[in-house]
Amino acid sequence: MCSHLSITGGKLAILADIHGNLWALEAVLADLETRQVHTLLNLGDTLYGPLAPTETARRLMALNLIHIQGNEDRLIVQPPAEPARSATLRYVLKELPGECLSWLASHPRTQVVANTLFACHGTPGSDSTYLLEEVSPDGVHLSAPQTIAERLAGVSQSLIACGHSHCPNVFSLPDGKTIVNPGSVGLPAYSDDLPHFHKMETGSPHARYALVEPSAQGWQVEHIAVPYAWEQAAAAAAANGRRDWAGWLSSGRA
Repeated sequence: MCSHLSITGGKLAILADIHGNLWALEAVLADLETRQVHTLLNLGDTLYGPLAPTETARRLMALNLIHIQGNEDRLIVQPPAEPARSATLRYVLKELPGECLSWLASHPRTQVVANTLFACHGTPGSDSTYLLEEVSPDGVHLSAPQTIAERLAGVSQSLIACGHSHCPNVFSLPDGKTIVNPGSVGLPAYSDDLPHFHKMETGSPHARYALVEPSAQGWQVEHIAVPYAWEQAAAAAAANGRRDWAGWLSSGRA
């Protein structure tokens, strides 16, 4: 699917991994009001979490954003046969009304913006694979340029936006492509068991997003870290049975 919005001569705001964190989202939107932003792009994993999925959905539904799905959006719109194994998924499915589910289901897995930017949550072919990182039994490492280029096979756009890892980054490939991960609006750290146990940490609880604009020298990227009432988000996570999320939200450490 292709959006015909132009980003030539204007700033593009890239958001990702909101995870139902309404408090963080509101802070980012307030920060964006102070900036001259032409286009807003959301890279998915928008509602999954023990926080405020319905309120987050309705806030976003009222705005003019380009959206794609992430792996945990897919989990919501195509739940497994036994969602009872995940208390958080049960909570989200119970909370979300039909119109919010339909809105989430309408988002494509990838998106091309103005024939210039390719947006994916993980990689073009997998919403659950990190584009820039490699997970091994020894931990998380930045992938080799050749590996990243192979993951982007068939993508011709000069700017690629990805999320999923929650870690802000900008990466340049030898062929001139620029890859931007804006970090996470709503969850600054987490741990995961797949493909090996690993932690993703930003080191602070700020809500993160990125601003991108073209320049004569190439793509200019600015990573923004916004303070917000993260203790309120952490309290909501704890009240909904996720003390691990509460710790991640209040510290940025896993």
